[in-house]
Amino acid sequence: MQRWVVVVGGANMDVVARTSSPLVPNTSNPGRTRLSPGGVGRNVAACLGLLGAPVRLVSVVGTDAFGDEVLRVTARCGADVSGVRRVAGRTGTYTALLDDRGELVAAVSDMSVTDELELGALHLGDAALVVLDGNLSPAQVDRALAAARSAGVPAALEPVSVAKASRLAAVVRDLFLLTPNRDELAALTGRGSDDWRGSVADLHARGVEHVWVREGADGSWWCASGVPPVHLPVVPATVVDVTGAGDAMLAAWVDAWLRDTDPVDAARAGHRAAAATVASPHAVRPDLAAAMADLTSPNQMEP
Repeated sequence: MQRWVVVVGGANMDVVARTSSPLVPNTSNPGRTRLSPGGVGRNVAACLGLLGAPVRLVSVVGTDAFGDEVLRVTARCGADVSGVRRVAGRTGTYTALLDDRGELVAAVSDMSVTDELELGALHLGDAALVVLDGNLSPAQVDRALAAARSAGVPAALEPVSVAKASRLAAVVRDLFLLTPNRDELAALTGRGSDDWRGSVADLHARGVEHVWVREGADGSWWCASGVPPVHLPVVPATVVDVTGAGDAMLAAWVDAWLRDTDPVDAARAGHRAAAATVASPHAVRPDLAAAMADLTSPNQMEP
């Protein structure tokens, strides 16, 4: 039986504007704007499809042209989109402003359509892993985790943002993998962002087996319950656009883990995927597998 990754989360259209010179606040800036399918869950599913993993997306989009495009492009990446629900109205959007270096300045996420996603009959009988994103409501996450426990399927959660991590804090427990940055980690535990080790210990006590703490240009920490954390430096890359890097990072980890790769080595694959993505203008890089193969990971540092 084929063992699927079931990704449950947001699917939307990204509207990304990048200035062509250093950003000047409080005025109009010259630059370029692009539209492309996005959403954390959708991006993860699309990247997994491009890497050759069997993946099914469970999400919701509107009946508008944006919804049509999201489904078309995601299916073309190799993901099964039969679990994506169509509802009357607008597809969600993510509007991001990048500076001339490709770094995120600010973003607005309009993902209320995700509240229309019904998870009462989530099919996990053929799943190896379920991946959830923080665009889901606490009730939706709770239902999805209950379904995963019932099916004996491990679950991973990407918090997405500080605001969304805050609203999910009470339901984040009994996970196989959690992938926050330090600020999201603080929002999940109530500790300060500097006390990330204390936050990780709190999450281990809640039944979270692996916490992958992302630190942007400073790399990441792989924190498995019961063993010392391992630091992973970034793979060097020239930044074109940071959009989607974390999603590719998670997808590459999942793809490697499905092939029985050690979790820390899988995280190194994640860093290669992130480097390949930030060096591209695409949130989901079409040649992701080939671009990753051209990169090598630096050696990890001990804490």
